[in-house]
Amino acid sequence: MTDAGILDDSRDVFRRKARTFWWAARLLPADTRDDAALVYAFCRLVDDTADEDLDAEHARLALAALHGEVQGSFTPRPLVAEFRAAAQRLNLPLDSALELIEGARGDLDVVRVADDAELLRYCYRVASTVGLMMCAVLGVRRREALPHAVDLGIAMQLTNICRDVAEDAANGRVYLPADRLARAGVNPEDLVRGRASAAGVAEVVRGTLEMADRYYASADGGMRDLPPRVRPAILVASRVYRAIGVRLRRRRCDALGGRTVVPWPEKMYWGTRAVAEALRPGMRGATPRWAHDATLHAALRGLPGANA
Repeated sequence: MTDAGILDDSRDVFRRKARTFWWAARLLPADTRDDAALVYAFCRLVDDTADEDLDAEHARLALAALHGEVQGSFTPRPLVAEFRAAAQRLNLPLDSALELIEGARGDLDVVRVADDAELLRYCYRVASTVGLMMCAVLGVRRREALPHAVDLGIAMQLTNICRDVAEDAANGRVYLPADRLARAGVNPEDLVRGRASAAGVAEVVRGTLEMADRYYASADGGMRDLPPRVRPAILVASRVYRAIGVRLRRRRCDALGGRTVVPWPEKMYWGTRAVAEALRPGMRGATPRWAHDATLHAALRGLPGANA
């Protein structure tokens, strides 16, 4: 049984920090929402361990300790102990949690991304791993659905990267691929110094959002494998997150002009459409499943849950 104090803390973290995900998760059954909150709180612990310590070496040691706690080689703190118990109960893959920690370790270095392949592997580690853990929480049983869950994580993280270009650059991090930036006449170091061409950055953001669209489309292929009672929540999260890219395009992909936020009326619009989509007959099994496009995972060979 989950510790009541840990569960209350997890709900609070989920409500305060997740925003879009918390809004969508309100459509989940209560017990599933609590498991999602616990997984989110663990993922937030990983992120905060990497991001909140100004000493990178100290953060590396802290992540190494967290890695050991998840593996069971160190005595886990209460949240990790509850996460491990939930993982056993839900058949949740701990290898995904360990990959998430590896992704957080990468953020401690000087972040420069060479190309799309490197970017996709990063997105897998910091986002698709969460999707794979959520598959266990949501009761997804078909292994064929997992590559589609990987793709939803990639699409959402690509959206994050496009939204947060300026904020990341201010922190010395450039996730937009260097080869795309070079073709647009942008030097990553100029982006960090605040001297990059806004038009050049917008060109790269536009191309990255197009890449995200391919992964959102592939993610849709796994939606009918979600149990009907949880499907509306995931479609809402997908559509509302994708709306960030829609708004960025309205701004001509100007990622340097301020953080793009989806206002509540638009969230309600996309959320209502998503619920209607989740309930339509085709989603309930009247249409064939989508075969996953293996070329989308060419850069992910060997990673758990990816299309082999």
